[in-house]
Amino acid sequence: MGIKKYTAYTPSRRNMTGSDFAEITKTTPEKSLVSSLKKNAGRNNQGKITVRHQGGGNRQKLRQVDFRRLKDGVSATVIGIEYDPNRSANIALICYEDGEKSYILAPSGLTDGMKVMNGANAEIKIGNCLPISQIPVGEMLHNIELYPGKGGQLARSAGNGAQLMAKENGYATLRLPSGEMRMVPLACRATIGIVGNIDHNLINYGKAGRIRHQGIRPTVRGSVMNPNDHPHGGGEGKAPIGRPGPCTPWGKPALGYKTRRKKASDKLIVRRRNAKSAK
Repeated sequence: MGIKKYTAYTPSRRNMTGSDFAEITKTTPEKSLVSSLKKNAGRNNQGKITVRHQGGGNRQKLRQVDFRRLKDGVSATVIGIEYDPNRSANIALICYEDGEKSYILAPSGLTDGMKVMNGANAEIKIGNCLPISQIPVGEMLHNIELYPGKGGQLARSAGNGAQLMAKENGYATLRLPSGEMRMVPLACRATIGIVGNIDHNLINYGKAGRIRHQGIRPTVRGSVMNPNDHPHGGGEGKAPIGRPGPCTPWGKPALGYKTRRKKASDKLIVRRRNAKSAK
């Protein structure tokens, strides 16, 4: 998918770019696979804000994407490629031979009329989903499971894909888009290819309003707040933060603070994304 530029008839339009939606072949969603999406504006069941900078935005419908791909041995035909407002990737509407329809993530190169299949007997071609044990080393994968049967959790956003590096002792070693090397069980499923809409990260929004349409509210710098609102606030003129390092609004370190505690899955991480060996 390419990038289009807009005519500069206002200052905000001058550097604005957007997707040309060249991959999109179907403009209306499948009604049976769409449900309403209730927005919470970052608030929990007590009405307290637990995720900041959320609220507003255009009304969206939730597309029920099949990340598990458990319908084995039945060929499906791609009906169309659609836009999904809830993710950076496009989605593909497929219809199985028995008439059941489903949404899947649209990999790069998948077009209308192509056949896809799930299961251990599926071919090694774009869009097919099969256990990693049946996939040759070196293939690019997306929508990768961490636990067999749970559904794809890795490499799901636009342009992302993980490379299968090795298979041994019941585990597959993957190189993730972040550079992290990680092992997953060979029984986990993955889809061949990389996620489509590769140019998504090249879009220049051009104005604040386009971000507000996505439900993202403004982020204010701590240094322009008062001392009672943020550790960086206060002072005469443009004051330094006055601490050994940047902090969150609650006084926790903002840079280099490890948020991942000791987890059982740490032993499956071969190399962190900062290229240091996992301990």
